[in-house]
Amino acid sequence: MSEKKIAIYPNGEKPGLPPYSPGIVVGQLVFVAGQGPMDTVSGKVVGTTIEEQTDLTLKNVKRVLDAAGCSMDDCVKVTAHLANMDDFDRYNAVYRKFFNKPYPTRTTVQSVLWGGMLVEIDALAVKGCAASKG
Repeated sequence: MSEKKIAIYPNGEKPGLPPYSPGIVVGQLVFVAGQGPMDTVSGKVVGTTIEEQTDLTLKNVKRVLDAAGCSMDDCVKVTAHLANMDDFDRYNAVYRKFFNKPYPTRTTVQSVLWGGMLVEIDALAVKGCAASKG
């Protein structure tokens, strides 16, 4: 296998001290690191409701995918962490607005999240697979 691992940084942004890449591309696969409701300039959590935080979190996932040359419809797998599973229905209503059928496979779990985050989402996409909707 001669494919190289390429780090993706939306808009040329580089994370400060954390040792991670927002995205990694290997061949046609795009791996999106866990994204949260973070303002990309200040690095602070934005929003107090699950709806606000889910919207920004998925916009941050989209930013990484866009930088990698993908769309949300190229996602094949999503993992979502909720601070409170009682928020699932409200989170799901926002999530539904970002994806079209066929929806990605998904796992949603309750987790202890950092700094007031109510949601964190990571994703796996395959470049160009959205064209084969069915």
